[in-house]
Amino acid sequence: MNRTAFKDISRCLAVCVLASLMAMNYRLFIIPNHFAPAGINGIATMVQYRFGFSIAYMSLLINVPLCIISYVSSDRRFAVMSLIFCVTYSGVFLLSGRWDLSAFVYDAHGIDTVYPCLIAGTASGAILGLCFRLGASSGGTDIISRLINRKRPEMNFFWISFTLNAVVAAASFFVYADTSSGSAVYDYKPVCLCLIYCFVSSFLANRIMSGNRMACQFTIITEHPLEIEHDIIERLHHSATCFKATGAYSEQDRSVILCVINRGQIMELKDILSKYDRTFSYVETVTDTIGNFKRIRHH
Repeated sequence: MNRTAFKDISRCLAVCVLASLMAMNYRLFIIPNHFAPAGINGIATMVQYRFGFSIAYMSLLINVPLCIISYVSSDRRFAVMSLIFCVTYSGVFLLSGRWDLSAFVYDAHGIDTVYPCLIAGTASGAILGLCFRLGASSGGTDIISRLINRKRPEMNFFWISFTLNAVVAAASFFVYADTSSGSAVYDYKPVCLCLIYCFVSSFLANRIMSGNRMACQFTIITEHPLEIEHDIIERLHHSATCFKATGAYSEQDRSVILCVINRGQIMELKDILSKYDRTFSYVETVTDTIGNFKRIRHH
C-alpha cells in the first residue's frame, strides 16, 4: 500500500469515528432534552420529535442527493468524504437506538437544560472543525454552501447559515410547545437552547478550522529597511521579506517589509517601529501558517 492510499484510508476511518461521535452526541444530549441544533439536522430533529420520523432516515434523504450533486458538479473528494460521514452517522444513530444508554444519557428533565446544550454544542463544534480539516462535512448546509460557492463565489455564506439557523430557532418555538393540556403552551427555552448551541458549535468549529498556528502579519512601509530588518532578526528571531515600492502620491521610492510574528510579539515589534521616523505599518491576523522554515539561531 502506497503512502497516498494509506492516508486516504486513515482519513476515511477518522471521518467514520467523528460521525459516530456525532450520532452519540445526538442520542445522549440533544434528543433527550427537546431542542433543535443547527442547520438541516435541526430540522430533522424537529421532524422526529413531532412526527416520529427518524433523524437517520431524514439525514439520508437530504444528504445523499446533495452528495451526488456535489460529486457531479464540484469537488468529488469532498462529496465522497461527506457521504461517508452522513451514512456512518445515520447507521450509528439507528443502531444506538437498540442499545441501553440510560447510564450515559444526560436528561435534564427541563431543569438546567443549558448544561447538556453546552456539552452538545462543544462536541459538535469539535467534530465539525476536525471534519473540515479532513476535507469532509456533516452534509446539509455545508454542501449547499459549497455548491453555491462554485457558482456564486461573491456571495456571503454566513448569511445563508444564519438564515437557516434563525428559521430552525423560530420553528422550535412552535414545534416544542407543550400540548399535553389540550392547548399549546409555548416556551422560549428551545429557542434559547438552539441559539446557544449554534453559537458554541460555530465558534469552536471556526477556531479548530483556523488551526493552532495563528499569527500576525505586519506590513511595514519605511525608509529604514536595513535597520528594521536587523532589529527583527536580533530581537524577535524572525526574518522578513523586503521589496521596493513607489508612493502613489509622493512618487518616491520606499521599502515594504512583510513580517509574520507570534501574537505575543506584537508590542515588541511596535516598540521597534516607534524608533524610526517616516515609517508606517498595519497589522493583519493570520489564521494559519504553512511551511517548515528554519529558525534563525545565534552563534
